[in-house]
Amino acid sequence: MAHAKAKLTPAGRLLLVRRVLEDGWPPAHAAAMAGVSRQTVHKWLRRFAEEGLAGLHDRPSVARRCPHRTSPQTEAAVLALRAEIRRGPHRIAGKLHLAPSTVHAILARHGVSRLSRLDRTTGLAIRVGPVVRYERALAGELVHVDVKKLGRVPEGGGWRVLGRERGRAGENRQQHLGFDYLHVAVDDHSRYAYVEVLADEKGDTCAGFMERTRSHFAELGVEIEQVMTDNAKNYTLSKLFRAALGSTRHLTTRPYRPQTNGKAERFNRTLVDEWAYEKAYQSNAERTDALAGFLFDYNYERTHSGIGNKPPASRIP
Repeated sequence: MAHAKAKLTPAGRLLLVRRVLEDGWPPAHAAAMAGVSRQTVHKWLRRFAEEGLAGLHDRPSVARRCPHRTSPQTEAAVLALRAEIRRGPHRIAGKLHLAPSTVHAILARHGVSRLSRLDRTTGLAIRVGPVVRYERALAGELVHVDVKKLGRVPEGGGWRVLGRERGRAGENRQQHLGFDYLHVAVDDHSRYAYVEVLADEKGDTCAGFMERTRSHFAELGVEIEQVMTDNAKNYTLSKLFRAALGSTRHLTTRPYRPQTNGKAERFNRTLVDEWAYEKAYQSNAERTDALAGFLFDYNYERTHSGIGNKPPASRIP
């Protein structure tokens, strides 16, 4: 693609060539009319003669050869050390006696300039392709369950209300306030969310939440078939939680792979951004009271890009 100030596009170059070859214009006259030099006219005439219409298109500016490029053996050594020690260009450069800029160029060339591009277990490069979304076909086939821990808001507001200096002075009272535990259930197909603010995340608490979640979805006409949680003991070892599941199948995430439960993790982030820290609350009760309004907006009004810019409730039968 021609740059913003280019005087000739492929169509303009063809017109220039035709004026000289077909209309008999002198190259100097054609150059003056197009606002380019005579050398430019002769360049396009030569390319047209050698390559035809294809010669009038832009060519990549990448060098055809690079005699000083790092050897394949050195590049292989850099990539192998990156996978082994998983450190940045400076550490690798020091071990291989290379310039850090050279190491960074090699890593960037092979798509592993960021440590997040490496598999945490194997150290191998992760293939980055188009985003592939998965979802169950019907509401209730799979519900993601998780707990989000959130510090309680002091009476009169925290540092977001008082400012950082006064907020630091009140840090001791924050330590005595403790935390709220947001128990979250997100339907895989519709993204419909059910949330409760509870005092802890013990097995009996999780069991009670599971029972109320089943009842809530049943009121919507949805029967929960499978539930996915992480591998926390309050889910995997609690007899009360297993009893609350009943005939519902219990799935757990792969170790060290929170993305397996990604819909709940992503909802937690939305919950924090658009409810918990959306405004400076004056008290913990005020924030808790605002949860119902957020959930109604999220489930019935707020559009979701993952389901065609529709609200989650639109996918509930």
